[in-house]
Amino acid sequence: MDWQLSQLFIICPLIFIGGLVDAIGGGGGLITLPAYLIAGLPVHVSIGTNKLSSSMGTALTFTKYFINGYMPVKLSIIGIAGAFIGSSLGAKTALLIGDHAFKILMLFMIPVIAFYVFKSQDLLRESTGSDEIINFRTYIFCALVALGTGFYDGFYGPGAGTFMLLLMAAAGLSVQKANGVAKAINLTTNIAALVVYFMNNKVILPLGLTAGFFSIAGNYIGAKFFERGGSKAVRPVILIVLALFFVRIIYDLIF
Repeated sequence: MDWQLSQLFIICPLIFIGGLVDAIGGGGGLITLPAYLIAGLPVHVSIGTNKLSSSMGTALTFTKYFINGYMPVKLSIIGIAGAFIGSSLGAKTALLIGDHAFKILMLFMIPVIAFYVFKSQDLLRESTGSDEIINFRTYIFCALVALGTGFYDGFYGPGAGTFMLLLMAAAGLSVQKANGVAKAINLTTNIAALVVYFMNNKVILPLGLTAGFFSIAGNYIGAKFFERGGSKAVRPVILIVLALFFVRIIYDLIF
């Protein structure tokens, strides 16, 4: 697959910004996937190569959040299993059909999600470790979230990390642990989809690996910012990401 060195000057700065946003509130794909498309790469190649660079950045954030104790282990394992199945199926589907119908669905879903973020106080709850209840229903909910968002992430991707975070917060987890579980799910969806796209020759390794180092840098700074700012940074970041996502989908459907 052909690509030019000059494309790095478009892709890498946007990948850095996307990694920073992704570490804080998810949704970095709203910036990183368009970066490859703006640079002139085909859609499936853009998605596949983006999965490589995103996996590198998300792996760093995953490690930091795991060390900081933000990931309930059993819940994360269930999420990883569901995410692997969902993302693999989504990536295989994306190679067969377009995403027009899914984008139309997102036009209805995004305003509802944005309203929930704006009104919900649970999203801003700090982790105390004493008021969180993880039971059988939480595990089932996590598995379904991982399967559904995993399919979407493998199929298209942008905004998936934000949806994972919001849904896990809706399950009653604090923003820290919701973000931790979301990162475990997101890393799995990236890797599972990457394998499918790589096997179908839709990944430019040199470009993806180079951009991946910028993703790592962005995720590192974003994770540090999340640790210091806590939940205060999450709400505005997510609302901005959802607004960008909404505009992006409208643009894609019209043009």
